[in-house]
Order: sequence, then structure tokens, then C-alpha cells
Amino acid sequence: MTRVLYPGSFDPITKGHMNVIKQASDLFDEVIVAVLQNSSKKTGLFTIEERLEIIKELYKEVNNIKAVSGSGAAVDIAMLYKCRAIVRGLRGLSDYDYEVSLNYINKDISNGEVNTICLFADKDYQFISSSVVKEVFNLDKDISKYVDPLVKEKMLIKKRGI
Repeated sequence: MTRVLYPGSFDPITKGHMNVIKQASDLFDEVIVAVLQNSSKKTGLFTIEERLEIIKELYKEVNNIKAVSGSGAAVDIAMLYKCRAIVRGLRGLSDYDYEVSLNYINKDISNGEVNTICLFADKDYQFISSSVVKEVFNLDKDISKYVDPLVKEKMLIKKRGI
């Protein structure tokens, strides 16, 4: 069985993330979606537990996609779950430069056991990021094109403080 890890903060998970997850699930036997804390950001819209529950709900009927949470290096989580590779989504050249350097570090840390696989979201999702979705949402604009209806509902509940 070929298992891969797709790590991210997923705050919130976007249609771009979901597109990459779908591609990975079509290519590999199992995709482990790892919800991680972005160390460069102090707080998020959702807690890690809330993000994990949203992803589990989105994929509850898909047998080869599992959601987990973790802390630390994504490569350590990949090794913990016996993943052969880490899947990364690319939006442009700046993502590529970052991912190349991260690939070398991850291969070194894992003694060559964990590779990096880069996938591109479909063109309709290339520009979407969690940060942009939150910014548009905070401006009271419609985010339906960028997130699943479940995610939009959870964001609205969060905004109302319910």
C-alpha cells in the first residue's frame, strides 16, 4: 500500500486543498491529511480540533482519506504513519522555491525514506489560499466559490460566536 501525507494548517480548508486531496487520493492507496499548527501564526480562525473535525466530516464517506492532527515536523508525522511521500500543493514559482528546499531537508531528516510529491490544483483553484479566504470572509463577501458549504457554515457560526 502506498500511503502519502498531505500536511497543512487548513485554516480553513479550501477547495484548492480539496482538489489536491482528490488528486492524491486518485493516485495513491491512502492519503493522510495532517492538520498542523502553523508556527508562524499565533492563532487561527479554527482550533486544530475544529479543523480536524471539519476535514473528517468532509471525507467521512471516502475510504482512502484519513485526517489526523500533529505537532512538529511534517516529515516526522510522515514517518510515524509510514508514508512514502509528502504531498504538497503548488500555486506558483514562489511555492516551488520553498518546496525544493523543504524537500532536501525532509529527505535528509528521513534518511532518504520520505519523498516530496508536488501537485497543482486545477486552474480554478490556483489563486485560493486560506489567508485570502479569511480576508474575503472578514470583508463580508461571499466565499462560496472558495470553500465547501460545510466550511462556509462553520465559518459563519464561528463569526457569530455561537
